[in-house]
Amino acid sequence: MKLTQFKALTFDCYGTLIDWETGIWNALQPLLSAGGLTIAREEALNHFGRFETDQELETPSLRYSTLLATVHARLAKAWGVAVHSDLHERFGASVPDWPAFPDSAEALAYLKRHFKLVILSNVDRASFATSNRKLGVAFDAIYTAEDVGSYKPDPRNFAFLLAHLDAELGIGKADILHTAQSLHHDHVPAEKAGLARAWIDRRFGQAGGGATVLPKNPPKVDFHFKSLAELAEAHRAEKAKR
Repeated sequence: MKLTQFKALTFDCYGTLIDWETGIWNALQPLLSAGGLTIAREEALNHFGRFETDQELETPSLRYSTLLATVHARLAKAWGVAVHSDLHERFGASVPDWPAFPDSAEALAYLKRHFKLVILSNVDRASFATSNRKLGVAFDAIYTAEDVGSYKPDPRNFAFLLAHLDAELGIGKADILHTAQSLHHDHVPAEKAGLARAWIDRRFGQAGGGATVLPKNPPKVDFHFKSLAELAEAHRAEKAKR
């Protein structure tokens, strides 16, 4: 299997292109400060990941910004911190502040010259629009949980992706390389959907899953890179050999 055989890269955004763990950690600081808490970053991210996963299952049609606010309220309760609801809403509105990974914009600019670029994200459209400006490319299609009415890893999200890419861009399953960090949200359901997959292992060398729960049986992947820049360089090397 070669990178050059594909026509489209379908991306998860948060955790893959946008550094959501840094964004989440920064956005949690007012709550931690209000409670006088000294919870370590990894512990706080682990708690967030569990609550977010549960909330997405419980309320699959809830807009992501509202879901984030609800998760924040659950964290506050679990940590025994009483704060005004405004603080929950501030956390829910924090996505525009989450930074892009340093390599994302440059790598995407290169990949845009060789692939259709597509987003399949668990956020809402308004939240993604703010992140898109940091990524610097015009994606050929953008599909969010708000469009689908469910959150990954629900198989409906990948069924939606495949149906719309076929109908709108004429791109079939064999032409798609799903490119993502989260094994739980993306690689498990993408494998079940029959998609080839590239793992952008942003947590390479770190223990645990951070803000993302880990699957009990991690799936095999077709490509494994530590960054999006590595994927772009691998594609460049393949092109040079042709």
